Amino acid sequence: MKVIPIQPDNRTGQNVSNPAQNSGDQTYLDPQMYMDPPPKSDKPIVVNGEKIDLQDIALEAQNHPMPQHKPGWAWHAAAQALVWRRLFLQEAKRRQIQAEPVELQPGRLETSEEALIRQLFEEATPEVHIDEADLRAHYEQNTDRYRGPSLYEAAHILFMADPKDPNACAQAKQKAQAVYEELLHQPKRFAHMAKEHSDCPSASDGGLMGQISTGDVVPEFEASLRTLEVGEIGKPVQSRYGYHIIRLDHRAIGQPLPFETVLPQLREAKEKAHWIRASKAFMNDLLERSEVIGIDMGLSPWYE
Repeated sequence: MKVIPIQPDNRTGQNVSNPAQNSGDQTYLDPQMYMDPPPKSDKPIVVNGEKIDLQDIALEAQNHPMPQHKPGWAWHAAAQALVWRRLFLQEAKRRQIQAEPVELQPGRLETSEEALIRQLFEEATPEVHIDEADLRAHYEQNTDRYRGPSLYEAAHILFMADPKDPNACAQAKQKAQAVYEELLHQPKRFAHMAKEHSDCPSASDGGLMGQISTGDVVPEFEASLRTLEVGEIGKPVQSRYGYHIIRLDHRAIGQPLPFETVLPQLREAKEKAHWIRASKAFMNDLLERSEVIGIDMGLSPWYE
């Protein structure tokens, strides 16, 4: 059975359902991408003979935010998370792992369950040997990916919309498209249109954002800065804040970084990729040899 990563546990910062999920910046998912949730069932969920309490699922659901128009996914994601937790703890017990909590931050130790799950994955995902020659070959084939920070000067017009509100998103997109089409014919009116329409504080300066460096703005915005030609006004771009019309005024691309500088980053990325693959393989194997009744562990809230 295919394992689909679901939402992280917001209480601990860990993903109790799928520790193999990459924990980088969250990418915005359009609410329209979410499928209809499965019908909520009052039938018991049983994991290798152990029942999951429905009250525990209701409590866990608070840590799994989903679009307001499809709340059933929060319940389903919470149930999946608790099934995984139960599977991990059962497997740790089978392997006779003894909890050895470590300090997560000053004054805060892992709980026994957190320690057991961490130690289980440490045992189930052995370290990988990393060949520096392979890392160098990757670096030489992708030198453009490893540069110092780029600098940009840009202006934008923001049409703010809550990504969880489909109606607000649709209205913002429509307004942004209308303004963009007008700017195609009258690009010199950008500052005027920003003052009139933008929901960003930069509106008072005609949308000017000053100097921007790599990492200063959300990924969708920066991706547009990398692809626009200097002086070009781009099509509306969606981010977690709404829709942006972006004009690129200047760009200075960062210089390539030497291999020795990026080697630790390459090594860490290789180790992380190996850990994710090994963890997912372990989880799939664990699920295959377990009996889970009352929930489909392969269902995901979004289209793939």
